[in-house]
Amino acid sequence: MDLLSPIKDHHSERRLFIGRVALTSTIGILLLGLVIARLVQLQVFNYEDFAAQSQGNLFRIEAVPPIRGLIFDRKGRVLAENLPAYQLELIPEQVDDLDNTLRRLAVLGLIEAEDIPRFKDLSESGPRFKPVTLNLRLSEEEIANFAVQRPRFPGVDFQPRLVRHYPYGAAVAHAIGYVGALSKNDLARLDVSQYAGTAHTGKTGIENSFESNLHGDVGYRNIVTNALGRQLPSESANLHDSLPPNETPNPGANVYLSLDLDLQLLATEALQGRRGAVVAIDPWSGEILALVSAPSFDPNLFAVGMTTSQFAVLKNDLEQPLFNRAVRGTYPPGSTIKPMLAVAALETGATNPTHTTLCRGYFMLPNTTHRYRDWKPEGHGEVDLHTAISQSCDVYFYELSVKIGIDNMHDYLHRFGLGQVSGLDIGGEHAGLVPSREWKRNAFRNPEDQRWFHGETVIASIGQGYMLATPLQLANAVAAVATRGIRYQPHLVAAIEDTLTGQRTMIAPTRLKDVAVENEDHWDIVIDAMHEVMHGPRGTARQAGMNAAYEMAGKSGTSQVISISQDEEYDEDEIDERLRDHALFIAFAPVDNPRIAVAVIVENGSSGSRVAAPIARKIMDSYLGFSSNATQ
Repeated sequence: MDLLSPIKDHHSERRLFIGRVALTSTIGILLLGLVIARLVQLQVFNYEDFAAQSQGNLFRIEAVPPIRGLIFDRKGRVLAENLPAYQLELIPEQVDDLDNTLRRLAVLGLIEAEDIPRFKDLSESGPRFKPVTLNLRLSEEEIANFAVQRPRFPGVDFQPRLVRHYPYGAAVAHAIGYVGALSKNDLARLDVSQYAGTAHTGKTGIENSFESNLHGDVGYRNIVTNALGRQLPSESANLHDSLPPNETPNPGANVYLSLDLDLQLLATEALQGRRGAVVAIDPWSGEILALVSAPSFDPNLFAVGMTTSQFAVLKNDLEQPLFNRAVRGTYPPGSTIKPMLAVAALETGATNPTHTTLCRGYFMLPNTTHRYRDWKPEGHGEVDLHTAISQSCDVYFYELSVKIGIDNMHDYLHRFGLGQVSGLDIGGEHAGLVPSREWKRNAFRNPEDQRWFHGETVIASIGQGYMLATPLQLANAVAAVATRGIRYQPHLVAAIEDTLTGQRTMIAPTRLKDVAVENEDHWDIVIDAMHEVMHGPRGTARQAGMNAAYEMAGKSGTSQVISISQDEEYDEDEIDERLRDHALFIAFAPVDNPRIAVAVIVENGSSGSRVAAPIARKIMDSYLGFSSNATQ
């Protein structure tokens, strides 16, 4: 059967073609309309937004760090300043072989080999066009050596900058502190926006406590960049007039301290070769006149960047030069607390000026056989309170301690500032310890260890046992005796100066709660006895007070480092030096108008009157304007 071919329908095909053309044209017109609408939106309605973004790609904001404020002593002498220096920098994108370059710089002595891994990490972690600092301060010799070798080190050069400098180095290190490189912990506690462009911050001392004053406010400048973010000369790009205005950084404030540099240097020299601390204070304002911890360290090492090995040497040094003994060192105060305990005994009625005790060289609690020895084996004979202080009779205070009781002792010593932080404005101080029954209950878990024993009260009366105090606390306590109970919070900062206007804001003294007494005559009794310590024919520190041009009051102290049995004695020449007794001394002068109070401790110095007292005498002589005749 033959199949017939269908007849072609030209009319239907034409209609289909025209419909497709119309649909395609409509879609094209719609798409073109969308493009035109988008162009209108971008060019007309969103012009300002995109113009701003374009401007942002063209210009880059760069932080300008402020100049750090200076630190002065009470007489306007500079203790911390900023000096121009040259630092060695490396731009990673311009260095072909980073490992080889760093190794060759180490061979030249411009960097330490142990720091190469750290510099590699810094070079690889940030933008390759940003410089990495390799050496914060180049010496003139290093600059000269590198200048000759510079062609061999493409991408490495030295640049000028300001670095922190401490003219008196170790003598002021523990009071002023130091600045060091910013760490992750620093950035976590600081306002990061204020530290853009800054590489250092205060780490300890005044540099840390007054960081917000010393640092200043960061500024900004706008620079022209290319598509890769690299800086271009704005003049060559003919865009100088298009740059947004810069923001000038505000320099940090200057800080004036109450420290007397002459006393600071004198105390540093007196402690040379020893471990110990000296704190001198104005009893009528709480101003710290000297604060020295020995041995010390050079804070300039931190300011210019310390290598890992250099820091390890300092940190692991057995002499602990980084440890601030003046505010953090806690020591058994020994007999230096006897004047304060005497006030407690008089106020509680445990004794009176005429009460006497027979000192046979030892004391025994009722119904016991243990002997608590006096420092003088043969005893002092019949002694009253005046003699007990001036000759430092332990037996008299052993007897008093039983009458006063440990809780009353704790209460009165606490009134003098012992066993608590003083609030010094550099922070980091230790509270020390004045024990009590409540303290012991909280300090030990074992019920048997929580019991307070009478013997612990006895040894606490001569500043031994659990009793601990810092040199700062002892200076603050003797200052309270000098003022007859009036107390001020110790502080180092005397004024803050606006570097732009020159206006100074003085730091007013902060009055603390007085040591209240019911009978003012009790102060005279105690102070007269302390005067006898220095000027009496049998005073324990009469040698240090000899030929003085003024009257002073003091109290020596010696505290044991190791325990020995009651029938045992040790020879200083045979025992290890670090196991010898600590030497302590507190004093104030002049007696009738106190202007300075001093606390001195010499670790393992053996004798407070022989070793520590002459140091205190020299400091008081210097501050009061007299030539020192103290022998040491």
